[in-house]
Amino acid sequence: MDTRSLLDQLLKAAPGLLGNAGNQAKPRSEERPGGKDSGLGSLLSGAAGGGLAAGAIGLLLGSKKARKYGGKALTYGGLAALGVMAYKAYSNWQQQQGAASAAPSAPQTIDRLPPPQAEQHSHAILRAVIAAAKADGHIDERERQLIDAEVAKLSQDPQLLRWIDAELHQPLDPAAVARAAQTPEMAAEMYLASLLLVDEQNFMERAYLDELARQLRLDPALRSELERQVQQAQ
Repeated sequence: MDTRSLLDQLLKAAPGLLGNAGNQAKPRSEERPGGKDSGLGSLLSGAAGGGLAAGAIGLLLGSKKARKYGGKALTYGGLAALGVMAYKAYSNWQQQQGAASAAPSAPQTIDRLPPPQAEQHSHAILRAVIAAAKADGHIDERERQLIDAEVAKLSQDPQLLRWIDAELHQPLDPAAVARAAQTPEMAAEMYLASLLLVDEQNFMERAYLDELARQLRLDPALRSELERQVQQAQ
């Protein structure tokens, strides 16, 4: 399953999340926060670029409210952007811990992994993205069918499409989502992707984030650092 490619397209189609579809990941030395406010309407219309993926991510985010992402935009997009944010948060957290070893190993985030491992991370992150999209309870049977149809335009992999359909129909279970995290870095990326997707002012979604963090066994300091990275992108 080419989960990595699909997830990259979805993230790039949501400029308010991780940069717009036309942007390429920039070197770490060029990291710069910024970006324009982008509502759900532009995602659904494809005005942000990547119309097909915009339709899918728009449906995931929910047609019942026009969420604004604004400050959560970065000047580079897709999975590379997510990896850079996770890397910075994890590295800062390691430094704060005063690691026992003189030189803690560099975090193996998705932007630093060879394709097979990156695919594993992508699979876990996509599972987290789908679950986070369901956290406010907005996805009904009709919307599931529409999402299936939109995703089918992005991927011809029947195994991947069946897996996404099954995930959309699964009851929301933070513990089941968290079991996909095979490494601490993967857990951080899953939480970060979920954080970018949910509306923290919504009680149901905030409660879901809290439980997901608990099930992922995120150190409170690491969780705070991940949230700080999102705030700094404003």
